[in-house]
Amino acid sequence: MAESQAPKMMTMAERIADLRKRKEKTALGGGKERLDKQRKGGKLTARERIELMLDPGSFQEMYGFAQHRCTNFDMTGKDLPADGVVTGAGYVRGRLIHLAAQDFTVSGGAVGEVHADKIVAMGQSALKTGSPLVIINDSGGARIQEGIDALGGYGRIFYHNTLLSGVVPQISLICGPCAGGAAYSPALMDFIIQTRQAQMFITGPQVIKQVTGEEVSADQLGGPEAQMTYSGVVHFVAEDDQDAVRICQKLLSFMPSNNMEDAPRIPFEGEVGPVEALNSVLPDNPRAGYDVHDVISKLVDHGDFLEVQTTFAENMVVGFARLAGRSVGIIANNPAHKAGVLDIDSSDKAARFIRFCNAFNIPLVNLVDVPGFMPGVEQEYGGIIRHGAKLLFVYSASTVPKITVILRKAYGGAYLAMCCKDLGADRCAAWPSAEIAVMGPEGAAEIIFRKEIDGATDKNAKRQEMIQIYREAFMNPYVAGSRRFVDDIIEPADTRRYLIGALETLIAKRELRPAKKHGLIPL
Repeated sequence: MAESQAPKMMTMAERIADLRKRKEKTALGGGKERLDKQRKGGKLTARERIELMLDPGSFQEMYGFAQHRCTNFDMTGKDLPADGVVTGAGYVRGRLIHLAAQDFTVSGGAVGEVHADKIVAMGQSALKTGSPLVIINDSGGARIQEGIDALGGYGRIFYHNTLLSGVVPQISLICGPCAGGAAYSPALMDFIIQTRQAQMFITGPQVIKQVTGEEVSADQLGGPEAQMTYSGVVHFVAEDDQDAVRICQKLLSFMPSNNMEDAPRIPFEGEVGPVEALNSVLPDNPRAGYDVHDVISKLVDHGDFLEVQTTFAENMVVGFARLAGRSVGIIANNPAHKAGVLDIDSSDKAARFIRFCNAFNIPLVNLVDVPGFMPGVEQEYGGIIRHGAKLLFVYSASTVPKITVILRKAYGGAYLAMCCKDLGADRCAAWPSAEIAVMGPEGAAEIIFRKEIDGATDKNAKRQEMIQIYREAFMNPYVAGSRRFVDDIIEPADTRRYLIGALETLIAKRELRPAKKHGLIPL
């Protein structure tokens, strides 16, 4: 071939210019018009979410040039920048994470084979490096043109969510639609943060109307309030994308990067105690309610408490805090709601949170004021025995430091289920107001002193007399103290100091358990 006819070779400068052009195109996702539409709808773009999440300049994108290989329908040669999902690694407050952010501007963020495999690759990298996985969901669902290849992709995501479970923390942000099978990946992860603009459900309003004739809106069906308050699927509700990112960053700060590490301890120079306000936090009337948040805020560092599932099963409060800089998981009955009773939802809520803390070496602090399990036909039919047993199981199975403080009521099986000494509590303290008994004084007096009450002329006066006798004899912590069911009876004001001291002595705790594949939790 003559020299004049030889193909022209690109110079390095031209190759670099071509690379830059391709990267700029990829960064534009579905194009300026769609990006603007996303922003006008009150949502950030996929790359903006990543930029906000990570420390400046720390993002290392992976598989930015990945493309589908589908030739069905109109997909032949169709360019989908980053195949609709931006993936890579970066740092949050100096700690490595892997993340994937679906790009709704690219074909509605639809999930195909390659899209799914990019997400799976982030999970595999998270396992290799022992770093948390964050997935930001904003997708219209499966890429229908790819058929079962898309379904297979979802299956691989679910499988790897399960492989990662208990090894590295997994957090899902729902910042747009997340419907059908796509909802199961977040459900398999540890925590879900949903924005108020997002919807999450298995079957949409149109399908429900077709099948049942019932008309429901997308928000009513799958909005964040529905999926937290009623279903208990969502753990945090964010006002917008920025708030969701902030919650995610704070959540990560309480956790270790993986199950082989302890949660980071931050420097602490504040007060250790006493906290005199705790001496007057409980009402004098043992039947009066109060909000346990008032106790928690006075116990933890700077009153900083990251509550999980704030509006689901409000009779149980769970969340993360610090004591002298150490991360702890708080589990507390809340007498301000249903008298703090244990029921199906509160048992499930606490059990799952306890399992997470145990998997990631976060000590448990239990604040007990519980009158019993919720009675009633609805609870029995719903399986209160099975659900309540979860709480017994997870406390018994947990090997992290477990510290229990009995604030007031601790009756019957619910006393046991809130991590009593016999269920494995490493430290158990009681306030002078603690009432540790098989049941409340009213019920106990009716049984024990039935003959005396029935034989009295004034039955009501006799009943009150017998209740008072029982209360004075048993409704205090000193009987439990004499039997070593509690390690110490402390002033409320000394509780913070007690907890911090107990943590210091227990932080190197080790427990040997029988060798087995896994226990069989009553699911």
